[in-house]
Amino acid sequence: MPAIESPDIPAPGVPLSAGYRAGDLLFVSGQIASNGDGSVLIGDFEDEVNKTLDNVEAILKAGGADFSNVVKVNAWLSNSLLFAKFNEIYRQRFAAATDVPPARTTMVVAFGHADVRVEVDAIAYLGE
Repeated sequence: MPAIESPDIPAPGVPLSAGYRAGDLLFVSGQIASNGDGSVLIGDFEDEVNKTLDNVEAILKAGGADFSNVVKVNAWLSNSLLFAKFNEIYRQRFAAATDVPPARTTMVVAFGHADVRVEVDAIAYLGE
């Protein structure tokens, strides 16, 4: 069961795999809006969400999947006031790939990094 890494995102700075394939399932670890150099994208929330989803998508691609294969998403936001904008961007990104959005849980949390406002992980099904 191989770990999945993508050259399009920085290697995790903590002991985890960016993605992991187990049978027909591909697990994508929680991603934030990290740039290729490992810095965190700071600024517009829409850019932060899109960069976070770009990072999720890069790991999916490295594992042979895309958003159409995703069956479950967990999302963490730093503030409940961000739900509407997050949902708008999330809907656009997943609607481009599939008519049926994946199951999702969204939680409001306090992040350890003051500039992080969103984190997303995913599970994709690669079977028939």
